[in-house]
Amino acid sequence: MLLVGLTGGVASGKSTVSRILEGEGATLIDADQIARELVRAGTPAFLELIQAFGKNILREDGALDRKKLAARIFSDPQQRNILNRVLHPKIGEEIQRRIEEVAKRDPAAIVILDAALLLEVGNHGKMDKVIVVTSRAEQQLERLKDRDGMAPEDARKILASQMPQEEKLKAADYVLRNEGSLEETEKRTKEIFRELKKIALERNVKPFKQIR
Repeated sequence: MLLVGLTGGVASGKSTVSRILEGEGATLIDADQIARELVRAGTPAFLELIQAFGKNILREDGALDRKKLAARIFSDPQQRNILNRVLHPKIGEEIQRRIEEVAKRDPAAIVILDAALLLEVGNHGKMDKVIVVTSRAEQQLERLKDRDGMAPEDARKILASQMPQEEKLKAADYVLRNEGSLEETEKRTKEIFRELKKIALERNVKPFKQIR
C-alpha cells in the first residue's frame, strides 16, 4: 500500500484534486469528512465541544454551527488549541482505523489522506509521499467568499492563522499549483497519479506507520 498525504491551505483546491485522484483509482480518506462525522449531535466529541465552548456554537436545530465555531477559533489561538485537543486524537484514531481497513482489503491500494493540517500535526513524516496544493492568496480569499459566503475580514483571519505556504512546500514531494484552469489542474493531478502508480508497482512499500 502506498500512503500519500494531500494537503494545502484553506480553499487551495484540495477537494478538487482529491476527487480527480479518486476518479483515477485512488482510495480517499478525508480528514475533514471524518471531523464532520465525529461532531454530529450527540456524539462524544460533540458533547465535549459544548462543554468547552458553550451552546452558542449550535444552530437552531441543535447541530454544530461550524461557521460560528470557526469564527471563535480563528480569532483566538487558545480556543483553537482547545478544539485541537478535543478533535485531533479522535480524528487520528479514525484515520488509522480506515487505513488498516484498506490495507486488509487491498494491500496494493494507493491511499490519499486529504488533511489540511497534515504538517501541523506531524503526520507528513508518516506518509510515503506528500502532495501540496497551492493557490494565490487572492484566489483563496475569492473562493472562501464564493463557497462559504465568508466576509473578507474573516477569510483573511483564517489565512493568517495557517502555516505559511512556503513552509508546506518544504515537505512536498509533489507541488500542484491550482492557479489556472480546471483542465490544467486535472492534467497535473493525473500526471502525479501516474507517477504514484509507478512507485507502487516498482518498489515494495514499507508497512504504514501509526497515525496516532
